[in-house]
Order: sequence, then structure tokens, then C-alpha cells
Amino acid sequence: MEKVIDIQHLSKSFGTHEVLKDIDFSVHKGEVVCVIGSSGSGKSTLLRCVNLLEKPSGGQIIYQGENILDHKHDIHAYRTKLGMVFQQFNLFNNHNVLNNCVVGQVKVLKRSKIEAEKVAMNYLKLVGMDQYVNAKPSHLSGGQKQRVAIARALSMNPDVMLFDEPTSALDPEMVGEVLKVMKELANSGLTMLIVTHEMEFAKEVSDRVVFMDKGVIVEEGKPEQIFNHPTHERTREFLKRTLK
Repeated sequence: MEKVIDIQHLSKSFGTHEVLKDIDFSVHKGEVVCVIGSSGSGKSTLLRCVNLLEKPSGGQIIYQGENILDHKHDIHAYRTKLGMVFQQFNLFNNHNVLNNCVVGQVKVLKRSKIEAEKVAMNYLKLVGMDQYVNAKPSHLSGGQKQRVAIARALSMNPDVMLFDEPTSALDPEMVGEVLKVMKELANSGLTMLIVTHEMEFAKEVSDRVVFMDKGVIVEEGKPEQIFNHPTHERTREFLKRTLK
């Protein structure tokens, strides 16, 4: 299987605090990888290092055979290949739903407005938000905002979609609608790297589950292995606390 992103010996420190330690990890084309672990285990920092919202302190991120941390690499071009969905939606409040999904395409991918709108409508329909094209984000529920955020990221035709705890800011009754969309995307063959605390979801959609604790990858494997036969005591303790 082709590696989309290959992380080698990645580390990240904030001052003297080492948040990520010697991380080796890759995501293959068409694979759905869920990263689980307690708060403060380094999951979100790992994701933010992958798309360079945080600059790693050491190591390599190999994309299409090149280390994107080399100074000569075009970070902006790399970032356009990654769709990012945040906890807090990060929509443009002064734009309606349709424009939220069009602006990046026109500015970054240089698509015509007509083409961008066509692409945006396709993805808004996919996430069930095509009825809301003229609504401003302030008039939407949290679940609706997150679905628009997913459509916006998909509109950029990324090589991989990154999700940073996409349901953690949502009211419980809205979590299901976002997970449903993500399950459909997972089944469509999209490459996805998901930081999540939704264990049932991780169990159901992942090709591979990565358990992190205290800045290291403790173990990774198929969902069946991680959830039913974890090999590390730390993984067992975490799952005992989180799986009711």
C-alpha cells in the first residue's frame, strides 16, 4: 500500500516540556486511522504537527517521497493536500455556507467561481447541508457547522483528511449526525487520520487504531486487537476507564 504520510522520529517540545517523543507512524492511501488516548497524551499535537500548524522540534514528515520539513519545501502547497476539520469548526462567520466552501478553492486552487460552487454543492449535498447554502454559520447548530466544515475540507480535494476531535465541542444529540457523515466517508475509501474519544466509532470505522500516552505511541493495531486484546497495561487501563 502506498504511504500518503510517513512520520519518522518526530518530536515536539514546548519549552522544556516534551509533548511528542520519537514518533514513528504512517498513513496509507485509503486507510482510516484513529488515534486514541487520554487528554494530554499528545494526540492533537501530533495532528497539528502533521499539517504544520505546529512546527516539529525534530524528525521527518515524508510526503510524496520528500521530507516536508526541509527548508526548500513549499509548505503551502503541502497544506492544500490536507483537509483539516477542527473541534471548533473554524468557519468564516461573515460568509454563508456556500461561500465557506468556495473561498479556499478560488483563492488557493485557482478554480473559477462557477466550478468551485459546483464542487461545493456536491460535497454539501454529501453531508446533508445543501438546503442551507445561504445560511450564515451563526444560524446553524454545532452539528450543522461541523458538517459544513467537513464539506469545506473535502471541496479542496485533499489527499488525506485530518480530524481533530471533531465531536468534542458538540452537544450529545448532535454527535451522531457528524459521526454518520464520517462513517460514510470512511466507507468511500477516503484516507482519514482521526483523533477521537468516540471509542465505538473508532472500533467500527478504523483500519488501524493508535493508542498514545504521555507523548509516545504505546501500541497500534487492528481495532479488534487493540480493543479486545491489548498487549500493554497502559492500553488496558485506558480502555477500562473509557469503555463503559
